[in-house]
Amino acid sequence: MNDRDISQQLQDAVRSAAADGRALHIRGGGSKAFYGRDADRAGEPLDLSGHRGIISYTATELVISARCGTPLAELEAALAERDQVLPFEPPHFDADTSTTATVGGALACGLSGPRRPWGGALRDHVLGTRLLNGRGEPLRFGGEVIKNVAGYDVSRLLTGSLGVLGAVLEVSFKVLPAAAREVTLAQPCDAAEALRRAARWSRQPLPLSGIAWDDGQLRLRLAGAAAGVTAAVAQLRAADGGEEVDGNWWQALREQQLAFFAGEAPLWRLSLPPASAPLDQLPGDWLLDWGGAQRWLRSEAPAESIRAAAAALGGHATLFRGGERSGEVFHPLDPVKARLHRSIKAAFDPKGIFNPGKLYADL
Repeated sequence: MNDRDISQQLQDAVRSAAADGRALHIRGGGSKAFYGRDADRAGEPLDLSGHRGIISYTATELVISARCGTPLAELEAALAERDQVLPFEPPHFDADTSTTATVGGALACGLSGPRRPWGGALRDHVLGTRLLNGRGEPLRFGGEVIKNVAGYDVSRLLTGSLGVLGAVLEVSFKVLPAAAREVTLAQPCDAAEALRRAARWSRQPLPLSGIAWDDGQLRLRLAGAAAGVTAAVAQLRAADGGEEVDGNWWQALREQQLAFFAGEAPLWRLSLPPASAPLDQLPGDWLLDWGGAQRWLRSEAPAESIRAAAAALGGHATLFRGGERSGEVFHPLDPVKARLHRSIKAAFDPKGIFNPGKLYADL
């Protein structure tokens, strides 16, 4: 461990940049630098990776607080010692030894793993944050208990903002006990049948913590009390069959280490109503996660076609990896939402010094 508080150094750097009107691009461990628009070089680096360390951890209250540069692995190891977890399973994407997933990067990207529909999204577990705004002022939002989160919940607003509103210095998360037992069942079927089964089982009182389909296999993960998991496995097998398989598959899915994610074709992330039918009109390969609510597509299809197909079902599409990243990679905003985004940006970062163009071209 290498705990270090460099908040004053970071504050001085932001104030200097604001005074001179210089842009800053915020960097942590670099594991998710690919995410968002290709605007990382729009400004001088503001390295937050040195601002690290677990500030407090009250296992009995299910709350942990850490500085932004704290490695996710370090945070999760501390939780594991007390049989607790981050229930939203944030991806690390740091298999490359030159990168390290950090707490701040997890918040900035706002990504959640396979447990998200049942355990909640990352933003649902953020209790409080400490932020440097575009004037270099340290601001604190929320707290370390749920009752402190009242009024306008800025901490959730920061989740997924890719640093365009400010430099997050600290984060407090609600955590949960680890499951006593976890089992994964695999059932062979096509995508359409996988979606039907996912919809059926999601309506049942089962201890589900993952439903995903890839390469002709539907996988269902059950986690919780041992007796409940055993009964649920028997129920699922009696209805649709299936065999118990290695549960490490979910980590490979979370970290995008499955064969599906290899290759150079653009990777799209579609967020859709989970019971939506397969989008067979779009060419490419599919992987379904979150019971059908998150769908990954490897395709060379035009962005307009992919986004139109998602919007027709009430969803949206993000160019997650690869492809043309100088344009808009997130689903375009309607005029009202775009105006709201600009107003919020102006309130937190009036001179526009933080990560210009990383989220949207005009932010």
